Amino acid sequence: MKIMLFVCGEGLGHTSRCIPLAQQMQAAGHDVMIGAYGYSRELIEKKGLQTIEIPPEIQLVGDAGSLDLKRSVIATIKSGQLLGIKKVSRQLNEFNPQVVVSDSYYTATLAAMFKKIPVHLMINQSNMEEFFYNKGFFMKLIGRITKRFYNAIFRKVDGIIIPDYPMPDTICRLNLDLEDETEDAVFYSGPLVGKKYEEVIEADLSRPHVLSTVGGFGYRKPIFQKVIETARLDPTISYTLLSGPSVDPDDFIDLPENVTILRFIEDQFPYIKSSDLVIAPGGHSTMMEALSFGIPMLSFPDIGHNEQENNATALEEDGCGRRLNYSLSPEQLLEYIYEITNDGKLLEKSKELHNLSNELNGPSAITRMMESRYMQ
Repeated sequence: MKIMLFVCGEGLGHTSRCIPLAQQMQAAGHDVMIGAYGYSRELIEKKGLQTIEIPPEIQLVGDAGSLDLKRSVIATIKSGQLLGIKKVSRQLNEFNPQVVVSDSYYTATLAAMFKKIPVHLMINQSNMEEFFYNKGFFMKLIGRITKRFYNAIFRKVDGIIIPDYPMPDTICRLNLDLEDETEDAVFYSGPLVGKKYEEVIEADLSRPHVLSTVGGFGYRKPIFQKVIETARLDPTISYTLLSGPSVDPDDFIDLPENVTILRFIEDQFPYIKSSDLVIAPGGHSTMMEALSFGIPMLSFPDIGHNEQENNATALEEDGCGRRLNYSLSPEQLLEYIYEITNDGKLLEKSKELHNLSNELNGPSAITRMMESRYMQ
């Protein structure tokens, strides 16, 4: 079976979950082509997967810990990338897939629908209009148009894949607002993570250990610095901080001895498995990775980013993490770390979700679903 998989490259969460899906489909004997762009495409190619360059859909703009949606909309319109549907249509003609899986990349979703190619849309959010709340008349109007647009697509695609735990454990549930008529098309696959727990050898790290995936650039830099200050308060807890590809770890001087800063980890699963908790923003894929390994999270969602804020709220409601904010002091952050490392809180539910992830095996579940529908 020929499958074309399209990846939204805004943030690497979509990329990290599409890689194991493509690998599983290939392992099952299918011909898979991945449409991606920018750094996302580079990461996919490093895994030895077939890729093709596609036009970006959106551009995100923000500062001081917040996402500026109005500036993002304007930047996207100015870029002209909204007209990329012609290019994607040509790429569909060239590869001629039997089915398309589009991870939040709506240009390909529309192109496949126009060509009457079966298309399954993978999402962890269906209430995008919330981004436009309380931002003035212009943004409110954009929000209404956005809601109508997405709902029309949800009604017409051949299936909707939610790469999350089934209800009631769905971490992205507060971001889902699907119409009743689309419920039969929804498939909860379970998390899509790059490695299985039993395959991963733990990194040699001192315990207790905290892994922070909050990058040290842009509007997240204050949290990155706050984690460093928190580490100074108790040298018995070790920290690994991922600075991100745009930040040189050598630029940080006078670090406490219990802190290691890395620009990038090619495979972060050994670090996740060796950690007692993960500090991260509110991205869905990072939550799926940590919880699939039974590791609780402390989440700092980006300010004004409704999706991340909702993910972090559900994380706390489910008892497997905490939703924190940028105003938190290092002393307060340390107390939340103690809650997990000293008191063992949040561990029971995290372990339950680890076991459930193993049972569901998201990449295999999606592959089997596709085979049952499109292989004669």
